[in-house]
Amino acid sequence: MDQSFVREKIIFIINPNSGTRYKGRLPEIINELTDNTVFEVEVVTTKYKGEATEIVLQKLGENYRYFVAVGGDGTVNEVAKAMINTGSILGIIPVGSGNGLARHLKIPLQPPKAIALINRLKTDTIDYGLVNDIPFFCTCGVGFDALIGEKFEENKRRGLTSYIKTVFREYFNYTPESYEIAIDNQQKIERKAFLITFANGSQYGNNALIAPRADICDGKLDISILSPFRFYHSLMIGIRLFTGNIDKSRLLTCTQASRVVVKRGSDSIIHFDGETCQMDKTLTISIINKGLSVLIP
Repeated sequence: MDQSFVREKIIFIINPNSGTRYKGRLPEIINELTDNTVFEVEVVTTKYKGEATEIVLQKLGENYRYFVAVGGDGTVNEVAKAMINTGSILGIIPVGSGNGLARHLKIPLQPPKAIALINRLKTDTIDYGLVNDIPFFCTCGVGFDALIGEKFEENKRRGLTSYIKTVFREYFNYTPESYEIAIDNQQKIERKAFLITFANGSQYGNNALIAPRADICDGKLDISILSPFRFYHSLMIGIRLFTGNIDKSRLLTCTQASRVVVKRGSDSIIHFDGETCQMDKTLTISIINKGLSVLIP
């Protein structure tokens, strides 16, 4: 057979629990709109957390080259972390709550448009981060945003409105921690912080840009350290966050690094790509340059 007519194997991995939108018609839309002259299409729906990673690892052994995460940043993380440094290519259909990585990459939020992008087969290779050897692709961090991530996971209601309500409720109960931050073995910062974000992409999701100048291909983490602040500052911080100029705030310290070691008072929560977990009081965060190929506009 002429190899030019061999179709590429592609699998769409749907997380039915991400975001707020109904996903019942997604398999039908995917099969209808994906270019079947280019791709041999398979669609699966995950049944439990972590299954997406298992599926990718299995399919890599079956010569699949294209993997599409259909969900939010957590789903992207599950799919992509099994793909790093393999030469396989990630696609994203963003149907999660925040969709931070997809928004940074300017991938359309409408599934038909995201599928049209996949059909065009334009790729770029992006960086990814590691926090204590766990991969992340958009942001990770400690402090208030990690707490909010944990509380948001416990909340049955999803979406931006629910997230904002959680932020205001938890602000008054939160005590900022002290941190020791070693940057590229050259600079050391000791200070109390409301939150610290290590950004590969520019945002948390929903166009909340915590690191507006972040370049996802530059081999650097953008580090945003937000100082403790009075409640009356919160409105302006929110405005700056959503208008892309929080880096102009006197409350935010911004720097870049390829490797950071953070020491805090005790084991505590961290967040990465919208997920949270407990980690040791010492965190090592680093960047891996050009480790993941992604289908982009």
